[in-house]
Amino acid sequence: MSGCPFAGNNYLFNFNKLSLEDEKEDKSQEGINKASKGGLVYGDYLQLNKILNAQELQSEKKGKKIHDEHLFIVTHQAYELWFKQILWEMDSVRVIFQNGHVRDERNMLKVITRMNRISMILKLLVEQFSVLETMTALDFFDFRYYLSPASGFQSLQFRLLENKIGVPQSLRVPYNRRHYRDNFKGQDYELLLKSEQEPTLLQLVEAWLERTPGLEAEGFDFWGQFEVNVLKGLEEEFALVQAKPESEEKDDLLSEFQKQKDVLLSLFDEKRHEHLLSKGDRRLSYKALKGALMIYFYREEPRFQVPFQLLTSLMDIDVLMTKWRYNHVCMVHRMIGSKAGTGGSSGYQYLRSTVSDRYKVFVDLFNLSTFLVPRHWIPKMNPTIHKFLYTAEYCDSSYFSSDDSD
Repeated sequence: MSGCPFAGNNYLFNFNKLSLEDEKEDKSQEGINKASKGGLVYGDYLQLNKILNAQELQSEKKGKKIHDEHLFIVTHQAYELWFKQILWEMDSVRVIFQNGHVRDERNMLKVITRMNRISMILKLLVEQFSVLETMTALDFFDFRYYLSPASGFQSLQFRLLENKIGVPQSLRVPYNRRHYRDNFKGQDYELLLKSEQEPTLLQLVEAWLERTPGLEAEGFDFWGQFEVNVLKGLEEEFALVQAKPESEEKDDLLSEFQKQKDVLLSLFDEKRHEHLLSKGDRRLSYKALKGALMIYFYREEPRFQVPFQLLTSLMDIDVLMTKWRYNHVCMVHRMIGSKAGTGGSSGYQYLRSTVSDRYKVFVDLFNLSTFLVPRHWIPKMNPTIHKFLYTAEYCDSSYFSSDDSD
């Protein structure tokens, strides 16, 4: 056979059936225009008149309108709107924790949802730098002079976000050798001071982790059993290495074993933990760290699946905040090189110093992987312990509340 395989009648299609003119009724036009009857309309609801007229070009006011200044303003306004939404979500999560409603599994899922929403917004903000980078350094230079002394450091909402998450005040990089709050005045200063005095998300999560069921010495005693298993496991590993014939490989294995032993045994040294805590190298209390590690090890247990999701979402936020800072540093370096910032800082040099673990709030959660052990070292749960874990949180009358979390 030859020719078009679709030439037969079996493949013919009547395209007239697609014509709107042949339809008896056009159902796409059956709606009612409610807006014509008055009432609230889209523009009024969103107050677009305020938003869309809030782009005041300083270059235009000075008589030399620069095209790319409009992009610069819109992008930063978009950042501030998203910061506002992040704070809205963050405050709601903190209220749930503060009121004790996080003990209700339904509210725990609400917390996870809102934390994931924050992560999605931060992903968007990280990518948004690519829009600004369509502007060249020379394009920015054309209007940069008009911005001084305004500076991104003066973003009140970003400083509030850092405080509410739990960036330690003692670890903040000074801004021109001064406390960051000195760059704000009046109501802004008071808002920052208040945010420093409120419970941070880190502190609230810490208190929640300290209540992890199964840590109690009179119950499952996870920590006590885990220490016994680690000591036993280390002895067995040492015996296996010692049994090998003398060689360079054996020396290497013994060296690696000693390092592993020192790391794992340090986990059970509470005084060392307190010392690291005082230096700022750790952020969670010793008991909270135990709870986090227990959740990490038993994350496949239904009781710990949602808590593990929360810990993961907290790390996601830390990662995205770090990526945001890094992208900001790269963009500033590209745009102004090593020049001073418009607000008077050292610019790129200052921003680069903020991309470090000192601004990573949940650094202890990242470090949990340091203490990974073979699965058979993890204490096994028997049916009695399983029942305890599922009933423990409901045995405490303080876990019950008739108040709504919101």
